[in-house]
Amino acid sequence: MTARWSERQLAMLREIGVQHFWPVSPEAEPAAPAVRQAMGPVSVQALAPAAVEQVAAAQARSVTGALPAGAATPGSPPAVAPAPARQEAPRSDPPRPDSPRSARPGAAPAPEARPAVVLGPRPAGIDTMTWPALREAVASCQACTLCEKRGQTVFGVGHPQAHWMIVGDPPTEEEDRQGEPFVGRSGQLLDRMLQAVGLGRAEAAPEKQPFIANVIKCRPPGNRNPLPEEVAQCEPYLLRQVQLVQPKVILAMGRFAVDSLLKSSEPIGKLRGKVHAYAGVPVIVTYHPAYLLRNPAHKAMSWDDLCLAREVLAASSRPA
Repeated sequence: MTARWSERQLAMLREIGVQHFWPVSPEAEPAAPAVRQAMGPVSVQALAPAAVEQVAAAQARSVTGALPAGAATPGSPPAVAPAPARQEAPRSDPPRPDSPRSARPGAAPAPEARPAVVLGPRPAGIDTMTWPALREAVASCQACTLCEKRGQTVFGVGHPQAHWMIVGDPPTEEEDRQGEPFVGRSGQLLDRMLQAVGLGRAEAAPEKQPFIANVIKCRPPGNRNPLPEEVAQCEPYLLRQVQLVQPKVILAMGRFAVDSLLKSSEPIGKLRGKVHAYAGVPVIVTYHPAYLLRNPAHKAMSWDDLCLAREVLAASSRPA
């Protein structure tokens, strides 16, 4: 068999549930860049100029085989054949599985009572803090009322100079209990997804071990949706984490992570397949593992997103 993927990689893909969407026979298996053709052209405006040329040229080669006469010069978006029909991505994420809005499936959700938010001062000098100082500031933070109900803060885990950074939605009850992001079933699925692209929490090298964090560091009571004020109060902590890690690509998982990083209310389905940016770092949008557990058919889309993130990282790592 001359398939592109090893048996170990195929087993990983089967683990995350994409075996029905990712062909494994030699005749049907596409090269990884061909995933982009199914998704349409990649937007690379957020990358550095050298990376723009590399990603655009790679797109053109993967879609057309070679640049035809009269094609756009390197650095401009390649001409792409019409994308084949594929399953439409949902226009928006459903409520989190343990959110009060999902208590009555099929019924119109009742308006949520907006809790009172008392905002306090954040610690001074967050933008210059070292890792130990930042961790201590997060652990003792009382900048909003979320501090009153939390068990402990969820600071984040991973390599402090990781090439990949994963940013997820607010902590759940189990994450609050353990003080670690992405635990339980969602964490198990995330681990399998990362393994499929050669990453792991137990790896030692910065190119193999990602840094994983939540968009806010405290669990909203009852796992309710975070309020805009709460997200805004916590954003300086996340920004400082990005500045300290200096990742080469950020994977934004879930509605609230995307809202905070991109300041966009567009549905995730519309933001996927493009290269965005946060603090100068390329950002790839994808679904949260909790969403994928409820909608396993969309795991194939998240695999596409992982492939795109890997391509962007490879392009940014090449010498200019």
